[in-house]
Amino acid sequence: MDTPAAKACRLLRRQAVARSRELEAAGVSRTMLAKLVERGTLRRVARGVYSLPDASPDVGHDLARAARQVPGGVVCLLSAVRFHRLTTQNPFEVWVAIPPNAWRPVGGGVPIRFVHVARPHLADGVEHHRIEGTKVAITTPAKTVADCFKFRNRIGTDVAIEALKEFVQRHPGEIDALLRHAKVARVERVIRPYLESVA
Repeated sequence: MDTPAAKACRLLRRQAVARSRELEAAGVSRTMLAKLVERGTLRRVARGVYSLPDASPDVGHDLARAARQVPGGVVCLLSAVRFHRLTTQNPFEVWVAIPPNAWRPVGGGVPIRFVHVARPHLADGVEHHRIEGTKVAITTPAKTVADCFKFRNRIGTDVAIEALKEFVQRHPGEIDALLRHAKVARVERVIRPYLESVA
């Protein structure tokens, strides 16, 4: 007989992380989910999101899957910060910028956090990477840091400052690009004091 534990493990081997509703659809009740976490069979990585206890998140894999789910989207903010190695944080969701009122796909296995960005700014400061055969649009390091300050109320000022420090160390020749993106995002005045303190 196929046990709830076996069903959960099979789903999580296929897609690394799953929401409780996906596990329920696979035949694992919420009560059983709590028991599996208690036993150590599953790990709760965030509210309503589970993985296998020994799962090591493959950032590139999730980005490729998100790009397939949201073809017109751009990987941004925490996911772009992680991709460019500007943080030690590992977000369980893939942050994707889309135009206002754009269609949001449902399901697909990769948890996605959508950020609405005006169309003229969506393509600015974007580079493309080939990951698992998929073309993935990701904000450049400079644009990513500027965006972190623009959306600091959503992601936290501490994350934006950490990204800025790493950016200055890793990309010292791109400060002008950072300030250009900061100006467009109207956060140049916010960034300058932090930039002066870490430069």
